[in-house]
Amino acid sequence: MELTVLGSGSAMPVPDRAQAGYLLDDGDRSLLVDCGSGVLQRLAGTDTGYEGVSTVLLTHHHLDHVAALLPLLKARWLAGEEHLEVVGPAGTKALVDGLLDVHDYLDGRIDLAVREVSASRPFAAGGFDVAARETRHSMDGFAYRFSPPSSDAPAGDGPLVLSGDTEAFAGMARFADGADCLVHDCSFPDDVDVSNHPRPTSLGEALAGADVGTLLLSHLYPHTGGREREMEDQVREAGFDGEVRTATDGLRVSL
Repeated sequence: MELTVLGSGSAMPVPDRAQAGYLLDDGDRSLLVDCGSGVLQRLAGTDTGYEGVSTVLLTHHHLDHVAALLPLLKARWLAGEEHLEVVGPAGTKALVDGLLDVHDYLDGRIDLAVREVSASRPFAAGGFDVAARETRHSMDGFAYRFSPPSSDAPAGDGPLVLSGDTEAFAGMARFADGADCLVHDCSFPDDVDVSNHPRPTSLGEALAGADVGTLLLSHLYPHTGGREREMEDQVREAGFDGEVRTATDGLRVSL
């Protein structure tokens, strides 16, 4: 299974970071997690392309995670693809219906399926086995843990975890324990006063003792520019003892 970071940015654009988006691929199946502004262009630059992604899994419904959802639908329609499935937390159907109310000429262009999931039981999306848990953010949403279907590990023990937007807390550390890679929101440096997102020290404290191979810091606001190494060091100093890296658009991680 390979993870490609399509968008490591936030709601405040910078030239080198698209908004939230991640591509999972294992050669036979592909899954797009979140679809913010700029993600479609990044996706078009991959071998998979938007033609190869028929399922989108949403962590939550903030604009910087869903802005390119209908552009993806339109691109697939124009490319001759016939199907798109959108999966996400409660409210996903209302979100998609509302978008199509505004852009009604897209309604019915392709076979569109919408499915809402919960954290109470694992599910499949895009051919991957997925477990979810609630996040702590200004909007309800999920973090996800992924396993390829060929894996012996159940979804709750899969090698990859994506946090979505969330504060750092012990429950997320337990959810990610044993993962090869955790991609976690780390939106701001320590000296920015913010809620609903973690800063490096709070993230390192929350993950202290968690068995996670590599932590990728993502969902980065412009405030983090030029301070990536400082933030990585602060996560380690706060107690996390795995590898810490800052996500960049185009980064590929094999799992």
